Amino acid sequence: MTNRHQDLLHLLTRAERLSARRLQSVLGAFDCSLEAWRVLDLLADGRGHTMTALAEYAFLPAATLTKLVDQLVDRNLVYRRADPADRRRVLAALTPRGVEHRQLLSREVGADRERWAASLAEADEAHLAELLRRLTGALGDGDAVTAAGAGRGAGRAR
Repeated sequence: MTNRHQDLLHLLTRAERLSARRLQSVLGAFDCSLEAWRVLDLLADGRGHTMTALAEYAFLPAATLTKLVDQLVDRNLVYRRADPADRRRVLAALTPRGVEHRQLLSREVGADRERWAASLAEADEAHLAELLRRLTGALGDGDAVTAAGAGRGAGRAR
């Protein structure tokens, strides 16, 4: 591997780890993991999603996602229902309490984001997002990201 590739990989890894650590520190105050945030964030669109889509979006294996969704159901944040288009599939969706909880988390995540994003110009952020989309597509992950809701920045407040 050339130095250029090593530097890029190092920078990507460092940026991901620092951003995940920072996001987890915000979410931890609300007893929420990064993975749970990703699930709540995807479900916030109100459409309901399959367990497969949730697993891909949260970067979790199916068994781990099932346990996480069980915990979110126990906390009355998420519910499961049969998919009306295919009764064999299960869709997960936010409960009213889950909607409120996700909105609270979103405000806190957004406030933290405002603190660090001030150092990036809006055009720089948009350019970085586009470059990362192209990179994930080139690396072969474009289909999974698109299927689970591309354009939604994980951890990004709305």
